[in-house]
Amino acid sequence: MAGKFQYGGQAVLEGVMMRGRKIMAVAVRCPDKSISVHTEPVNSLTQRHRIWRLPFLRGMVALIDSFSIGMKALMFSANEAIDAEEEEKSGKDTTADNDKKGLSTWETVLTVGFAMILVIVLFVLLPLGAGELMKKLGLSPFAIGFGEALVRALLLLGYIRLVTLIPDIQRVFAYHGAEHKVIHTFEASEELTVENARTKTTMHPRCGTSFLFFVVLVSAVVFTLIASNVWYVKILLRLALLPVVTGISYEIIKLAGKKDAFFLIRWLGVPGLWLQKMTTREPDDDMLEVAIAALNSAVAADAPQ
Repeated sequence: MAGKFQYGGQAVLEGVMMRGRKIMAVAVRCPDKSISVHTEPVNSLTQRHRIWRLPFLRGMVALIDSFSIGMKALMFSANEAIDAEEEEKSGKDTTADNDKKGLSTWETVLTVGFAMILVIVLFVLLPLGAGELMKKLGLSPFAIGFGEALVRALLLLGYIRLVTLIPDIQRVFAYHGAEHKVIHTFEASEELTVENARTKTTMHPRCGTSFLFFVVLVSAVVFTLIASNVWYVKILLRLALLPVVTGISYEIIKLAGKKDAFFLIRWLGVPGLWLQKMTTREPDDDMLEVAIAALNSAVAADAPQ
C-alpha cells in the first residue's frame, strides 16, 4: 500500500533514481541487459532537525537535497556508462580500474558551477535586462512584471526545446516517463509490475518540470516586491529571494500532488503537466523494469525490520 511518504526520483543515464525515507536507489540498465542497483543513505537536514520540516523552510532544504542526491545519481550512471564503454573498447572488465573510473571532483564542481551560472543568467539577469528595457519604454510596473515573467517562461521553454534536440536525451526523457508511470502505480496501491505501470500516464503533478513552472509563476509575484531602482541591488535582492521563491513553489507543488487538492491549485498545475509533454516520452518495458527495480529498493529499505 502507498504510504504517506511521497516517493519520487529522476531519470539518469540509462536508468532511474528513486528516493525513499532512508535511502536513494539508482537502477541502471547495463549493456548485458542486467540491472545494476546502487543505494546510498539519505541524510537530510529534515531528518536531523525538526525546524527544517516546517513549511517553506523544508522547500529550501528539499531543493538542496534533491540537487545533491541527483548529482550523486547522475555520477553513478555516468560511471556505469564509462565502464561499459571502456569494456567494449578493451574487451575486458574495467570495473576495478579506479584510475579511469568516474568523474573527478573538479569535473563535478565545474559542472555544478556551470549549472548555477546558467540558472542565474537565464532566469535572473536576462529577465531583469528585459525589464529595464521595458522601463525605458515607459511601461507600467505591472506590465514590466508581466513582461519579465513572460521572458522567463519563454527562456524555460526555449531551453527545454534545445535540450530535446540532443539525441541521447530522448532516452533520458523516456526513463523520466518510466519513473512517473511506476510512481503512479505505487500511489494507486497496485503491484509494481510492468503490466500495471504500462497503463499509467507519463505526467505527474510533483514532477521537477512542474516545479520549474511554479518557480517562474511565483517569482513573477515575489520579484515585484523589489522596489529598488538600482540594477545591482535588484540582482542581489533577487538572488536573496530565490530561496523564498523555491520554498513557496515547493509548498504549492506538494499541494498540487494531493488527490484532494483545492481545485484552483490543481488548475494552476495544468500548465506544468503540459510542459511535461516536452520532458517525458513513452518508455519501453525494459525501462519500466529499471524504474521498478529502483523503487522496490527504496520501498524495501523503508519497510519495518
